[in-house]
Amino acid sequence: MSTSTRPHDDYVVRVIRADDWPRVKQLRLDALRDPIAHLAFLETYEEAASRSDAFWQDRAAGSGEGSTGARQFIAETPDGTWIGSVTVLIEEAGTKDWAGLPVERRQGHVVGVFVRPEHRGHGLIKALFDAGVAWARERGAERVRLLVHEDNDRAQGAYRKAGFVPSGVAVPFVTDAAQNELEFVLEWPS
Repeated sequence: MSTSTRPHDDYVVRVIRADDWPRVKQLRLDALRDPIAHLAFLETYEEAASRSDAFWQDRAAGSGEGSTGARQFIAETPDGTWIGSVTVLIEEAGTKDWAGLPVERRQGHVVGVFVRPEHRGHGLIKALFDAGVAWARERGAERVRLLVHEDNDRAQGAYRKAGFVPSGVAVPFVTDAAQNELEFVLEWPS
């Protein structure tokens, strides 16, 4: 797959490169400042801000061009501003996911979804998902899934618009077991 997709209006979706690590860090910090970040992400701004440059360099190298187990896609404006991101992890059949649940088939797992507020509601999330799903399919994934907090209605609506549907699976939220994250999936015919 090429590292960029066709421009949509005034942005291009592309895979990050290892040398993008300072921008990977900045976009993550910006995402963690979102008013509902406590529902959307499993780390705090303070935790992310305290991580070393080596952490961010490894993260970018491990999900950038040429990586096989993870891929981070960003949307970038012509002036170079990063306006959104999704990361897709490949989960192998026969393993356990981060929550300890069995992975029954090779699948993509979308994490780290963020679109800057001023760019929401214009199809950007769908363009990012399309790139991530295409990559997962090329890697042999049979479906793509994501987890979304039960109270994050805004994200649930965006995911539905992008074609994801609830699977009926719920897992306890990492920071509060009294709350759940709901699994949404995008499947395609075999």
